[in-house]
Amino acid sequence: MQRAVADSLRIVLESAVAEGAFPGGYAVVGTREGIVAEYGAGRLDSADASRPTAQTVWDLASLTKVVATTSAVMQMVATGAIALDTPVVRYLPEWTAPVAAGVTVRHLLSHHAGLPAWRALYKEAETPEEAWRLVLATPLDTVPGVRFVYSDLGFILLGRLVERISGEPLAEYGPRHVFDPAGMRDTRYLPPASWRGRTAPTEQDPWRQRKLRGEVHDENAARLGGASGHAGLFSTATDLARFARLYLNGGRLDGRQVLDSAMIRQFTTVQNPTVSLRALGWETPTGRNSAGQRLSRRAFGHTGFTGTSLWMDPERNLFVVLLTNRVNPTRQNSRIGAVRSRLADAVSAAMSGTPPDASPGQ
Repeated sequence: MQRAVADSLRIVLESAVAEGAFPGGYAVVGTREGIVAEYGAGRLDSADASRPTAQTVWDLASLTKVVATTSAVMQMVATGAIALDTPVVRYLPEWTAPVAAGVTVRHLLSHHAGLPAWRALYKEAETPEEAWRLVLATPLDTVPGVRFVYSDLGFILLGRLVERISGEPLAEYGPRHVFDPAGMRDTRYLPPASWRGRTAPTEQDPWRQRKLRGEVHDENAARLGGASGHAGLFSTATDLARFARLYLNGGRLDGRQVLDSAMIRQFTTVQNPTVSLRALGWETPTGRNSAGQRLSRRAFGHTGFTGTSLWMDPERNLFVVLLTNRVNPTRQNSRIGAVRSRLADAVSAAMSGTPPDASPGQ
């Protein structure tokens, strides 16, 4: 099995590099017990021929939403510091936008809050404080609970909620309460300059007029100071493999209980199927997303704009991490979508011993 999984990683990643889906990428596959196979392909950049390794640092983009923010909220719900069905304004009374009083923490986590998907904060504001005021002032598009709209604004609010309840900056909460206890030493907001040499460059950014390396790609996260609930986290394949094992092991790793097992089950369960198949923070398989066609209904995962993705399947005891810099040199490259689902299907087939071209039921 190990050889088959390793071969599937090599074939999918090398093919993706050849097709121009990304300059470089690294994938790691494993179970709750440990890593089964991993593989790096391509190069970090046209000006850096280094092959990606398990220690390459990647801009996670929206994986931040689940790795950092969702995990933090989960911890706070477990302790009773936050209640899922409490209105967000109870915790953030300064959020006085029309109809905001009807939005609960659960609505924000499942993207059912009625907020718009995005706002160009970085163009409208000059400081983090100004950007935050714009978030608070942005009106809802619909009433809460009736429509799914994947919203960065909702997770910006959740990141601020974590700070308000914990009394700690977001950039400090994650390492102290989630990453360091899980043995994730290379997962941080605002990575130090010493990491730059092993960090995959992202885009030749049209706004900042420079190629970004070790600096958050997401413009709104940059305007908010580099650490936000929706983006800004950097990590490695080694660390995300540990994170995946943490979730698959019910929140426990190397003898330390970091997350509550009952909370993991609750947060990875579809919340309101009449609106969407979203869990709390997490995606679940839809047959059309990056989970591919073979993961079980209990699987959960997420993607990131820069070319990252993470899927875990507790029923099949499987995780798949894919880290790439597909926005290098430009975000106009959209080939990553097919690669994600192809990788998930190839790995699932290899782990189960099923021919790659056979349907899951065969």
